[in-house]
Amino acid sequence: MPQQMIWFFVSIVFSLIAWGMVTARYIWPELRHRERAEALRPLLILHSFRFVGLAFVIPGVVSPGLPPAFADSAAYGDILAATLALLALLTLSSGAGAAITWIFSLWGTADLLNAFYQANHAGVLAGQLGATYFIPTLIVPLLLITHGLVFRILMRREKNFAMHESRHSA
Repeated sequence: MPQQMIWFFVSIVFSLIAWGMVTARYIWPELRHRERAEALRPLLILHSFRFVGLAFVIPGVVSPGLPPAFADSAAYGDILAATLALLALLTLSSGAGAAITWIFSLWGTADLLNAFYQANHAGVLAGQLGATYFIPTLIVPLLLITHGLVFRILMRREKNFAMHESRHSA
């Protein structure tokens, strides 16, 4: 394995650890007592910025040698995830909101994991990412962690949550 790839993976691991600490200390304590829609709203807004993944297909931003199999699937998967996040955000207060949020988070998680698979399968080298190097090393770990939060919030029982909240407010 080339040295640049070792440092690339070390960067991803450090980012996962750092974002995990930020999430445990600041994000989850802020979201865990909110009603479902209000807890999901900031997470969906964050994911609406996944349009940044389109940078993978912009010449000059990435190396001309970046394999299209990786670049195309990452870019178009991200724009679809961003669109689903916005759609979920717009419908959050309706009955369809939870279903669309499930679709968004299942797609978004699969897209991120697929990007890692495609990069490995296509033999992407860290240097080929050019200016997009920060996406898998800084942004993707946060997105994976927040997908976990979305699933956790979606799976929580609102009935028990409401009783829990009423006990805390008394």
